[in-house]
Amino acid sequence: MTGRWYLLLGFLLLLLCAAGCTSLSIGTVSYANNNLSIGVTGPQSPQEIGVQVTVYGVSDLSQHELFTTGTTTTLDGTGQTVTIPADLAPGTYKIYVYLIANGNREAAVIRDITV
Repeated sequence: MTGRWYLLLGFLLLLLCAAGCTSLSIGTVSYANNNLSIGVTGPQSPQEIGVQVTVYGVSDLSQHELFTTGTTTTLDGTGQTVTIPADLAPGTYKIYVYLIANGNREAAVIRDITV
């Protein structure tokens, strides 16, 4: 009987871990060819989301906002890359990325990049 409890507990833990797979998440943020590339994953069913990006330049121990932009995309359950045009000079930047679904902010990250 004890073995069944361990099996049940293991199954419940597996379900809890899998529950996080249905939410939106932000992956790698990179810069190349005057574009920011942002990896985004979401649920299995198609879902339209908004992607908002704010870029800050970092210099002399301070940061200043350069621009804010956004786009929409439809997620289909596979990992996708959202491309945002950005003409960045060589330097250090903080990239704030927000994912918005159904009028609610579902995910947010801050990434540091060097161009």
